[in-house]
Amino acid sequence: MPYLMTQDDIEIFYTDWGTGSPVVLIHGWPVNSNMWEQQATFLAENGLRVIKYDRRGFGRSEQTWDGYDYDTMASDLNDLMEELDLTGATLVGFSMGGGEVVRYLSEYGSERVSKAVLVSAVTPYLLKTDDNPEGVDGKVFDDIAAQVRKDRPTFLADFGKKFYGRTALNHTVSEQVLEWNQEMALTGSMRSTLACATAWSTTDFREDLAEITIPVLVIHGDADETVPIKVSGERAAKLLPNATLSVYEGAPHGLFITDADKLNAELLQFIGGATEPISKPVLA
Repeated sequence: MPYLMTQDDIEIFYTDWGTGSPVVLIHGWPVNSNMWEQQATFLAENGLRVIKYDRRGFGRSEQTWDGYDYDTMASDLNDLMEELDLTGATLVGFSMGGGEVVRYLSEYGSERVSKAVLVSAVTPYLLKTDDNPEGVDGKVFDDIAAQVRKDRPTFLADFGKKFYGRTALNHTVSEQVLEWNQEMALTGSMRSTLACATAWSTTDFREDLAEITIPVLVIHGDADETVPIKVSGERAAKLLPNATLSVYEGAPHGLFITDADKLNAELLQFIGGATEPISKPVLA
């Protein structure tokens, strides 16, 4: 299995499938790169080179104690880009992975990147502060940390249902998908799970977004209860100089499963050069 060594000597697991224009898929919290299996398979089958990797502390990558801030995680992504000598790449970040895309582009530029996609992303800034009144109250994130510390498996199981918008009456995904999600989530350490939650809930990307001039497709479900669209997707699209917003009606946070066919088609369309979203945005 392929691994790369980061600048601080941490082993990062990655896969590299297919040929053609490179696409780098960056996973969300608290799972690993296996979450992308439908997208990675589809895009590679349709003539693209698809690279996905496990963030440090998750999946098959090294479980470090430090390095769960976005500067370090963007550096890990840069190490991957340089190790594989990728050019003309499209970066696709889901949820907290959107933060890595944005911080990478603001810190390292777009010399190796032609386009980017933010899927259900945490950008621009989730935490409610005096200068960010639209954000989420910090007590919500404090409660998440407390539940992770008390009983991580139970928290992750409950979180998985909300992640996919599954209720007693609305079976958006099967029980088997929830079990698979739980298995992925438990590959992370408690340390990485806690530290990354702090990173994605408190990092301010507003200035980073304003510096990104390449085309960016922002995809978000309007039924996302994990990262609400009005706090994130709609605001990110307004802050980005060259963004297109695509709203998936009725889609929850984990739309890479619930709306996989639509997402796959839209990613292929966007990477192939089209600029019109499959789903037109509906803004308040």
